[in-house]
Amino acid sequence: MLGIAATKSRSHTPRVAGAQPLPVPCSRVKGRLGQRKVSLLSEHFFTSDQELASALAAATAAKLREALAARSKASLVVSGGRTPADFLNALSAHELDWSAVSVLPTDDRWVDANHADNNEAMIRRHLLQGAAATAVLSGLSDASLTPVPDGERQAEAALKKLSTPLDVVVLGMGDDGHTASLFPQAPQLAQALDLNSGRSCMILDPVTAPHRRISLTLPALLQSRQIDILIRGDSKLNVYRRALSAGPTVGMPISFILHQKQVPVHVYWSP
Repeated sequence: MLGIAATKSRSHTPRVAGAQPLPVPCSRVKGRLGQRKVSLLSEHFFTSDQELASALAAATAAKLREALAARSKASLVVSGGRTPADFLNALSAHELDWSAVSVLPTDDRWVDANHADNNEAMIRRHLLQGAAATAVLSGLSDASLTPVPDGERQAEAALKKLSTPLDVVVLGMGDDGHTASLFPQAPQLAQALDLNSGRSCMILDPVTAPHRRISLTLPALLQSRQIDILIRGDSKLNVYRRALSAGPTVGMPISFILHQKQVPVHVYWSP
């Protein structure tokens, strides 16, 4: 288990019924419940969704500007679903050279581009507006293709357009401990988690969720300079705590992100 640095702050930390309390956070920032650092893992807890979205957007914009200054281009890989919408809206207001920023979903459902559950379409609606309208968004899924092998090949080609290491990866997490579309019980999960598979994108068939998926694999996600994990609510806080204490386990794929030793991870949480 990851070690925890000793702290003396009196900041309040959230409590969840049935869960062990978090250690006292190491600093206090306006709007935050607390912040602490555990090895490569940093936690940022907020009192509201709006404060979380604003803080994560500001941090992401700063990392993208840093990448643009150093390399004249930047990459952002972001999860879909409902949770990132406020963050993407806030990020779209930040002024930077968005035309030099390449954006890609972490994963997508194998559905038509206009389907309500399409992650690429969600990112387009919430990020590619205002200052960020010129960002270069690529997709992972193309329902007109045979998922295996043509769909996987096209997704890998889209990822190769982004230089690695990826500058910022923003992940979500489900109540079952999945992240991206790395779902527990998916038949392809073991290969998608294999750091030596040589695979960057894979089709997965979740047992507990609708739609076939295309997802970046664990080794592809770890080819990054920073990973942020965006979670909300007490239920997911409990899941996160269990994944942090359990060690890497296929029953909670997010645990492989939390316990790896090569990429800094920032966890953003609000009630």
